[in-house]
Order: sequence, then C-alpha cells, then structure tokens
Amino acid sequence: MDISKMERYHGPVAHSSLGYLTVGLGGLGLFFVALFFVYEVTSTKYSRKITREVLLAAFSALFLGFGTLFLLLWVGIYV
Repeated sequence: MDISKMERYHGPVAHSSLGYLTVGLGGLGLFFVALFFVYEVTSTKYSRKITREVLLAAFSALFLGFGTLFLLLWVGIYV
C-alpha cells in the first residue's frame, strides 16, 4: 500500500460552511432555550405539559450540541 497513490480524505461538510452552520444551529438552539424559559415562567403549575417541556428541551439540546460541534470544527479542534 503506497501512501502517495491514496486519495486524500475530504469531510462531508465543506470547511467554508462551518461558520454558517455554527451560527445557524447555535441560534436555533438559543431560540428553543428562550422558548423553553418563557414557557416555564409564564405557565402555572397546573397548565404545564411534560411532552412540550421534553420536546423543547430536546430540540434545544440537539441544536446547541451540533452548533458546539461545528464551532469546534470551525476553530480547528477536530473531534
């Protein structure tokens, strides 16, 4: 196996779009966190629904997690 004949690996996401993904996904995650916070503050103890709370928390965690991942890739920390 000659290393000079091998093709170089290219990631599935272009390096030039990592900043846009970071800002977009981080912004969406912060939006869902704010929505979750407003829902918790404005609803009473009896009007809260566990499914809505779990869905808002899951979406915020998902988007903030991927936003953080792309932020790390954007600054050169390859995970």
